[in-house]
Amino acid sequence: MTILNTPAIEGAETATAAGTKAPRRAAASPRSRGDKANWPLTTILVLCALTVVVPLYVTISMAFKTQAQAVDGNAFSLPAPFSLEGFTTAWNLTNFPAAFAVTVLITAGTVAGTVILGALASFAISRNWDRKLFRYSFFYLLAAMFIPFPVVALPQIQLTGLVGLDNPAGVVLLHIMFQLSFSILLFTAFLRSIPTELEESARIDGASTWQTFWQLIFPLLAPMSATVGIFAFLASWNDFMMPSLITSDPALQTLPVVQSIFQTQFSNNYNVSFASYLMAMAPAIIVYLFCQRWVMEGVTQGAVKG
Repeated sequence: MTILNTPAIEGAETATAAGTKAPRRAAASPRSRGDKANWPLTTILVLCALTVVVPLYVTISMAFKTQAQAVDGNAFSLPAPFSLEGFTTAWNLTNFPAAFAVTVLITAGTVAGTVILGALASFAISRNWDRKLFRYSFFYLLAAMFIPFPVVALPQIQLTGLVGLDNPAGVVLLHIMFQLSFSILLFTAFLRSIPTELEESARIDGASTWQTFWQLIFPLLAPMSATVGIFAFLASWNDFMMPSLITSDPALQTLPVVQSIFQTQFSNNYNVSFASYLMAMAPAIIVYLFCQRWVMEGVTQGAVKG
């Protein structure tokens, strides 16, 4: 009995030893791979970050300097002492509250209109994709992405003037129209990842198409709605060309246009000019910092069909 059991015992010990050693080799390889850093890519990312961080640092530093410190030729030095002189002068010179209110109204109208119209159009297109009219409408809307505003600026100016939309309302309308193509592209990709069985169950319970969209589909579009809204916000808030060409009343211009109008008065007052720039771009930076995770989540969820 002992002679017969010896090979089995030895085989079991060998298998056990092999089994204990195998995980050690498997665990060692990922650790060795993780120690390798992609230094070329890291260097490129650092350089790209510096192209944003350095100008932002100079803007903040110059905005809090006095006029004498701003013209001393050392843009990278810290303000000593900190001064709000530039902000006060810029606030009064550009009538900042009025321009800020107009910009907020235009941006809010653009975001709301883009999200609602984009979601409605995308829902109709994605759920009627087998019909040629809806499928060709999608391609037609995508083709508008390749038409920049300067190409059609002259006819747009004439049309808005003829119908009395040479004001912030016309700017909101045009902003929505030029944002729809990209928004519908994102919404349509996201809607394809939502199972149609959810809508079928809602219809069995007696819900209409309108109720199905607002009570079921639109809440599910929240991540993509946040993404579309952020892109629309940034595009509308920073737009200079469209408000400057469409709006005929200088008192109803947006912040970028107002800053351009008073640019000559900022020529020798660097602290005032940088303070004005900082006040104009601060809301966009704050919104993006708080909402950037929704941008990545929405794009990722819309790109992968689950």
